[in-house]
Amino acid sequence: MHIFTPEDLLDLWLREDIGEGDHTTLSTIPAEATGKAKLLVKEPGIIAGTEIAQRIFNTFDPGLRVDLRTSDGAHIKPGDICFHVEGSVRSILQTERLVLNVMQRMSGIATETARYVKELEGTGTKVLDTRKTTPGFRYMEKEAVRIGGGVNHRIGLYDMVLIKDNHIDFAGGIEQAIARATDYIAEKKLQLKIEVEVRTLQDIEKVLVTGGVHRILLDNFTVEMTSEAVQLIDGRAETESSGGITFGTLRRYAECGVDYISVGALTHQVRSLDLSLKADF
Repeated sequence: MHIFTPEDLLDLWLREDIGEGDHTTLSTIPAEATGKAKLLVKEPGIIAGTEIAQRIFNTFDPGLRVDLRTSDGAHIKPGDICFHVEGSVRSILQTERLVLNVMQRMSGIATETARYVKELEGTGTKVLDTRKTTPGFRYMEKEAVRIGGGVNHRIGLYDMVLIKDNHIDFAGGIEQAIARATDYIAEKKLQLKIEVEVRTLQDIEKVLVTGGVHRILLDNFTVEMTSEAVQLIDGRAETESSGGITFGTLRRYAECGVDYISVGALTHQVRSLDLSLKADF
């Protein structure tokens, strides 16, 4: 089992947008017409999605020539040109919106992630994404987080055991949940790390006594509780803070010494970056 990659999704994206045909383009543009367009930056940020844009163009029409002027992760400003694409005008027009949708979304995520990463400079704390992603577009959103300098958390439900509050409550307690997860991993011969969400300092003590846990997730802890928790754990497991953390309190949590802060807003509340594809004569 694997997450959807661009190769899995490109055909779906194109069929979703074009369907039986782009009748506007087909009716107004001669089949033999050729031309050139440029990807124009309209606001500052971090560019992301140039590589997938090239794949979209070349998947739809291998004859399109893309001249990349910037690389993913580059700082951009209004007026910058990220790439030129040249070839069939019909092909350029039919792929224009798909390329923009992908790049604007990814660039918005990369830009916001870079803002969080900069805020954490000097603390040693890394910013993590979450599974709060757009269904079917997770691979691209998590790639945008990485481009912006963040770190990918688990990709899906299959590459880490993350025991959260509902798992604990339904399992009958933290100790029971950890024991069952440990037995399951051994029985299935899996190479998976275990992370456990805790809600109190007493929960942390239960996790440490039970053992076998790679990371402890401090859920909705105050800054003061987080500081106590980090001291209590004392390096015996990685630490991650999540829940109730705003950009304004981000650094205060990091200064408590947590290894990671996970931020769902990187992917589910982000605003797309303003980019435009324009004819270039």
